[in-house]
Amino acid sequence: MRARHEADMRWPRGVRTAAEAVRFIDAAGYCLLFPIQNVPLPSLYYAMTRRTPITWDDYAAKLWEWKDNFPRQHRAFYSKYFHGRGTFISLKLLPHFLAMEGTGLEAGDHGRMYATGRITADARAVWEALDTHGPLATLELRQVCKLDSKAGNKRYKRAILELSRALVVVHFGAEQETGAWASSRFELTARAFPKEAAAARHLAPDAARQAVAKKYLAWHPGAKPGILARLFRWPKADAVAAIM
Repeated sequence: MRARHEADMRWPRGVRTAAEAVRFIDAAGYCLLFPIQNVPLPSLYYAMTRRTPITWDDYAAKLWEWKDNFPRQHRAFYSKYFHGRGTFISLKLLPHFLAMEGTGLEAGDHGRMYATGRITADARAVWEALDTHGPLATLELRQVCKLDSKAGNKRYKRAILELSRALVVVHFGAEQETGAWASSRFELTARAFPKEAAAARHLAPDAARQAVAKKYLAWHPGAKPGILARLFRWPKADAVAAIM
């Protein structure tokens, strides 16, 4: 897999500690939690293990803790961004991602976003619940939004993924709500990372795309505009302009 070879060249030492993991995220600018086939991005799991396929081992368990802890500790941003899968973003590049998505917003902007058709009604309900109550774990958030039925759970999953891909919400720790796996806690990005959200409001989207593309090309020299267009869901013309 080409992306693994590129990661080897740019980060030859294995990641073992939380501090090393943050340095890797900062160096890469953004990376996946676990590698995804045919998605040319570095992953923190591969930086730790130097192998695929993924197995649930001590490395994966440690990584699972980091994705819950780093945002809460303000060390890195974590959400489901690329292909709706776990993604770390460095705090330095977070304003650029928010500017690209047009979501360097205030916590109370859910009404305006809904009125302009940028989010669905269920996404607005989740956003408004977090705005009103602060960080909430999954089951409590579903209950507040009245999405705690089986059908409501499907609607909730679509809504939280919508907000995650738009970077409106951030994973913000975990909470043991049942005897099974711990539930993810969510917080609004605007409240968890106010400095980065404010900085995004002063960035033009084209300049933000250029900064993100520059980091990508540093790790993937010679990448074509089509690759960036697919990864970031950019129009082809925007991808071309970003690497010029």
